[in-house]
Amino acid sequence: MPQSCTTPPQSDPTPIFEAFRGNYATELLCAAIGHFNLFAHLTDGALSFDELRGRLGLDQRPANVLITALRAMGLLLADVRGNLDLTPLAREHLTPGGPFDVSDYVGLAANNPGVLEMVERLRSNRPAGAKPGAGGASFIYREGIESAMETEASARRLTLALAGRAKNVAPVLAAKLPIDEDVRKVLDVGGGTGIYSIALLQRHQHLKAVVFDRAEVLKVALEMGNDYGVADRLELLPGDMFADELPQDCDLILLSNILHDWDVPQCQKLVNRCAAALPPRGQLVIHDVFLSDDLGGPLPLALYSAALFTLTEGRAYSATEYRKMLTTAGLHPKPVIPTLIHCGLLAGVKR
Repeated sequence: MPQSCTTPPQSDPTPIFEAFRGNYATELLCAAIGHFNLFAHLTDGALSFDELRGRLGLDQRPANVLITALRAMGLLLADVRGNLDLTPLAREHLTPGGPFDVSDYVGLAANNPGVLEMVERLRSNRPAGAKPGAGGASFIYREGIESAMETEASARRLTLALAGRAKNVAPVLAAKLPIDEDVRKVLDVGGGTGIYSIALLQRHQHLKAVVFDRAEVLKVALEMGNDYGVADRLELLPGDMFADELPQDCDLILLSNILHDWDVPQCQKLVNRCAAALPPRGQLVIHDVFLSDDLGGPLPLALYSAALFTLTEGRAYSATEYRKMLTTAGLHPKPVIPTLIHCGLLAGVKR
């Protein structure tokens, strides 16, 4: 009897993920206080994002991750022009030398290994495991970098680990993603185990799906397709999503938890490639988490963004940032549809 991928969990596992990522709050706060002296830079008044990151010596991506988290913690605020200032909480308790300053207390953890690692990631703008002078890390694949996705044992371990969350979310995605009879074939780019495609195939018997990923990863997807009884409608296509041609015969392309692994130029390149592969009225669906449009939180997603930042070349993005990517690629964005564990669906339709 094939396994089912259409029944969602009885309980929402979101609190587990929030607790799991809680350490990033400590690391970012200690880095801001003990290594960048961030709050002192704002003692005399507000600064623009670029002025502040210039004083901190940070590139755009790490500055986004750090400042978004501090805003989500209620320590920084942004005015209508986007200038950053201290909140009353930070001004009273994190201004160096103030009567109620607790900076030295928080700074006691400034040299903890996790904090030092975070400081290195922020200053270098490179994910863990990346070599100096080269981008990337073992958690993602791109030509020219060492990747766990190219070795069978490590690719299997990482792919199955990521499937833990996906198995919870896939039934909800399949239930909420609008699929009509005109959608005959789905392309799941970077689909990993194929669990999202499998859920769609089980729910919609007329569908076929193509999972596009690295060859070692697709060995796991082949097992999953057999276990869930959809192997006859599931095509596995090895390739490099940034370089190899994408299939041209799919009505819907899914990017599920893919774009957050990459910086903005790579995201736009991939969105453009997907849009070019779609037929008229075809859809590109981004399934991911969404920061608030002002990049001020919420805190669980700001900490997830920090996790992505330390392990990949990306971060979490807002729906507004994703809509800009879709529009630039010639797609018309639709409203966000929530799924599970902070994720949601944002579709763009080809004009």
